[in-house]
Amino acid sequence: MKDWAARLKRDTLALWLAYRDPRTPWYAKAAAAAVAVYAFSPIDLIPDFIPVLGYLDDLLLLPLGVALAARLVPVAVMDDCRERAGRELSARPRSAVGAIVVVAIWAAFVAGAAFMLFG
Repeated sequence: MKDWAARLKRDTLALWLAYRDPRTPWYAKAAAAAVAVYAFSPIDLIPDFIPVLGYLDDLLLLPLGVALAARLVPVAVMDDCRERAGRELSARPRSAVGAIVVVAIWAAFVAGAAFMLFG
């Protein structure tokens, strides 16, 4: 199950990369963009708080969308994008600015908590 989830994550990123690839036909770009945007969006078609149906999109609709969009993308393009997505997912984050922002937020949180506790 863990491997399946990792492949789904890699293929979703690969679809986003395929969308940006000039070798991808327009109809495949449209499908790839729709699936990738939906997958990375915090908004679900069916909200997760609805019993049983809430996870239907995560367990059924998203994998089917990824499979359909991946079939529309040319095989060579999808293979290249999967390889690139695998490298990007395994690489460490490279943003120094992002790291500084996260550290600053945590430092502000700790300082605020200390101020609240110790006056």
